[in-house]
Amino acid sequence: MIEELRITSLGVIEESVLELDHGLSVITGETGAGKTMLVTALGLLLGSRADSGAVRTGAGRARVEGRFTAGPEVRAALEELGGDADEDGSVLLARQVSAEGRSRAFAGGASVPVGTLAELTAPLVAVHGQSDQHRLLRPETQRECLDRFAGAPVEEPLARYGEDYRRLREVERELDEVLRSTRERAQEADLLRHGLEEVERTAPQPGEDVALLAEEQRLGNADTLRVAAEQAREVLSSEDGAPDALGAVAAARRLLEDVRADDPEAAALADRLAEASYLLGDVAADVASYSTGLDSDPARLAEVSERRAALSALTRKYGDTVDEVLAWSERSARRLLDLDDTDEVLGRLRAERETLRTTLGELAAEISRARAEAAVRLGEQVTAELTELAMPHARIEVTLTRAEAEESDGLPVEGRHLRFGRDGVDEVAMLLAANTGAEPRPLGKGASGGELSRVMLAVEVVLSDVVAAPTFVFDEVDAGVGGKAAVEIGRRLAALARHAQVVVVTHLPQVAAFADRHVVVRKSSDGLVTTSGLLALDDADRVRELSRMLAGLEESETAIAHAEELLATAREVRGAG
Repeated sequence: MIEELRITSLGVIEESVLELDHGLSVITGETGAGKTMLVTALGLLLGSRADSGAVRTGAGRARVEGRFTAGPEVRAALEELGGDADEDGSVLLARQVSAEGRSRAFAGGASVPVGTLAELTAPLVAVHGQSDQHRLLRPETQRECLDRFAGAPVEEPLARYGEDYRRLREVERELDEVLRSTRERAQEADLLRHGLEEVERTAPQPGEDVALLAEEQRLGNADTLRVAAEQAREVLSSEDGAPDALGAVAAARRLLEDVRADDPEAAALADRLAEASYLLGDVAADVASYSTGLDSDPARLAEVSERRAALSALTRKYGDTVDEVLAWSERSARRLLDLDDTDEVLGRLRAERETLRTTLGELAAEISRARAEAAVRLGEQVTAELTELAMPHARIEVTLTRAEAEESDGLPVEGRHLRFGRDGVDEVAMLLAANTGAEPRPLGKGASGGELSRVMLAVEVVLSDVVAAPTFVFDEVDAGVGGKAAVEIGRRLAALARHAQVVVVTHLPQVAAFADRHVVVRKSSDGLVTTSGLLALDDADRVRELSRMLAGLEESETAIAHAEELLATAREVRGAG
């Protein structure tokens, strides 16, 4: 329930507070006074799109605050968002719109995304305006009304149907993708298979290219390496008695050994020369061994060069090194398994598609049966409401039709193949026969504006019995209605208000007379700036406002008498109800 609505700098409203309670509250006022701004303000709190043009001229921003009575679920959701409910359990929501178009939303003191306001208020308020009358003409809206009325027998299978429908579309997209790419996948598989066969024939080993390069360089320069090694060995240790490094080190060591006893430092140097002598001896032996092992082997050189050429053919195609070629081979083998699995993937997807279509057909049949049963009851109850709304000869029929489709495109339902969508196979239509003997026709063709207003109200009253909302807001849904029909609309709104809070913006005195509280939007101007404010009316003020609505005159004795009679009639009708 809406407890309070506070509006600042929105349209012609500079600052106003609207306090509401249970029952029926009506908002009236002259044309252009700003009645619609109240609905606009409420729409902002319900998460509707913000319009910077609604910010009052000269103001930096508009702000709307609303206090709502909320249940445990809404309060729990608020706590998850970081907001707090008041001690009495009410929730404060706010929306701020700058003149530049920026919008901010708040819930329980916490800043939240605008969409969160819609989620929080969805179970609290149902708003209906003149645009909803036209929305009722749309087949999808009529189907939504029927599904809401049917309740769990439709909602539960429809939820399962929706999940399977989404999966079916995913499977069909995957199938299309696989089938479109079959040729490309076959070409890719052939290329990978050829490459893997080439790698397998060559059979490279990890690091083989690096080792072969070193061996090729050694074999190709064997003579030069042998000459250098033999000369180095001769310098280190001469075989023909020529001066060499070992001899020179030995001579230096002997000189220092002779004076070892005279100076510890000389002894240390002699020891280091001894160590150097041992190292030179080892190096000389290794150089000699290296020189002996350097053989010119043209056959091995040719073999190594040929092997390196084979490896180079691989590295030109599949990687810079043999190790990269081996990594490519592992990846390609896995990819080839995936590509060769195309037939199995197609079979799996086709089998899943058929299973889903079968399941969807069964669910669609269940949904259709529940809708058909509910359609009869909805038509009867809306017809009864229209009788109460001064359309005693009107009749509403809710029909279901199903379109045939080709077997490949349709859904198998009870031996037929039918067109289907995300909401099943049924096309729902509300037909109105406005008079006795008239053929029922679609609402868009068979209903006047006033009749459409009453049909929408009748549908909402019927739905309120099965889908309860704490608050209903009606924005001039009585447009195009007058006389006795207007009185009946007021009576039905008052009846609805016995079970829920109802707020009505109206221009009809017959409707306003049924209010539990009456608020008028009054406009004032200093010649430069127009301002509107809200004023709750007492009994005397209500008579004057109703007389203005009736005759355009607040002080006319005839209009006042008519207004008093209208209020008395409304009290009598409500008392009888």
